[in-house]
Amino acid sequence: MELNQFTANWNYPTAIRAGIGRIQDLPATCQELGMTSPLLITDPGLADLPMVQAALASCKQAGLRCNIFSQIKGNPTGENVTDGVSAYWRGEHDGVIAFGGGSALDAAKAVALMVGQELPIWDFEDVGDNWLNVRTEGMAPVVAVPTTSGTGSEVGRASVITDHENHIKRIIFHPNMLPAIVILDPQLSVGLPAKLTAATGMDALSHALEAYCANYYHPMAEGIALESIRLIKEYLPRAVKDGNDLEARAQMMTASTMGSTAFQRGLGGMHALAHPIGALYDSHHGLLNAILMPYVLKANRSAIEAKLTRLSSYLELEDAGFDSFLNWVLTLRQQLDIPHALSAIGIDAERVTEIGAMAEQDPSAGGNPIAFDAQQYAAIFQSAVYGEL
Repeated sequence: MELNQFTANWNYPTAIRAGIGRIQDLPATCQELGMTSPLLITDPGLADLPMVQAALASCKQAGLRCNIFSQIKGNPTGENVTDGVSAYWRGEHDGVIAFGGGSALDAAKAVALMVGQELPIWDFEDVGDNWLNVRTEGMAPVVAVPTTSGTGSEVGRASVITDHENHIKRIIFHPNMLPAIVILDPQLSVGLPAKLTAATGMDALSHALEAYCANYYHPMAEGIALESIRLIKEYLPRAVKDGNDLEARAQMMTASTMGSTAFQRGLGGMHALAHPIGALYDSHHGLLNAILMPYVLKANRSAIEAKLTRLSSYLELEDAGFDSFLNWVLTLRQQLDIPHALSAIGIDAERVTEIGAMAEQDPSAGGNPIAFDAQQYAAIFQSAVYGEL
């Protein structure tokens, strides 16, 4: 495929400007949304890199007054959001550029929400009708610029924020948290190391796969998830093997956005477990999903066997069936150097009961094909700790 064929403007689920070099559209995109002084929120590891400095310079050359905020943890906390809100008001900003990986995007969307609120952030947790408490007129407009292909936060209507005091991840939600415009430029992901390319790519797979298997009726999301998984199968190994493969980077960035679009249908047990584990152990979310994946699939087998048979056929695996798909996942993980057990990344079973209880209560559990109780989640977690598939 010619690389210029990746250039496109889409309007689903929001306005998306896709293509190699589209980062040059950033100043005009900010101006389109009425920004004169955007706050660029990014990961601390990106703040001084050329791509961020170039974006900052282009905004300033276009007459925009732009500053950077980057005090964000790998699992962003409520305190990070509060600090971002302070930076927003201190700099007299009027919009947000969310630039980076999932952590930066989630934090930035939460900052854009909170600059217009009087209630504390936890009052907007995705529980019941909490989102109705949001003062939408005070929210800041957001341009999202992802630099990884995993979370898909650029097309999400929520942010996952860690409540550090209570050691739990909370989903902060409002429909207007969906960024107004997204710039998908695969060149921005070229410098991502192989290990992070693999972990974030497997995160994208977990989104699409759980959306495909979720127990809610949403055929459109199911179709998007199906194609996202196919793209990941074809292009994730290529992106990990050669980070300069722009076609693979472009297809993975698209697949990631598709996975997040699809999980409007729901997620499931991988995320229900990854959220509490990440909150308690401060571990990389995508890597957790990658390790947990086969254990949750096996636990869900009775409810998803027919779906995975169809999926394995679509993916043109050698045999159509649950075992064939599970073996493909295991082979892919091995190819990408993903550990087989949680113990390999320093997670033990000491808090197994606590994690099982937290997983049962996690909002993502609602989409799992089987309604596992705390004891069942604890058993899945323990199997993943010791690598007992």
